[in-house]
Amino acid sequence: MASKQAVCSLYRRSLKLALDWAVHRYLWRGQALYIRSLFEANKHVREPRQQRALFQEAEALLEKWKHPDPYRPPTAPGGSKYERNIPAPILDPPPHMTL
Repeated sequence: MASKQAVCSLYRRSLKLALDWAVHRYLWRGQALYIRSLFEANKHVREPRQQRALFQEAEALLEKWKHPDPYRPPTAPGGSKYERNIPAPILDPPPHMTL
């Protein structure tokens, strides 16, 4: 079960990395199909040592191709519109309470 989650995480991170490098979505689609074919070619590997070697190789490739300026959605933290139009703080004093 843990290896399945690791493969899913690795696949997702590789797709996101490809999206960081792709200028247009239609270019990214071809890369996504290629990445999928690489994962499909190794889906029948059951031996833990071979799986570990494949994970380490894939992690090394992800680190090698890491984008220096990854894409961030504009409204996400670190994005260009993050907290741009936040509502003004309420500066009115609290209402007077009589007890």
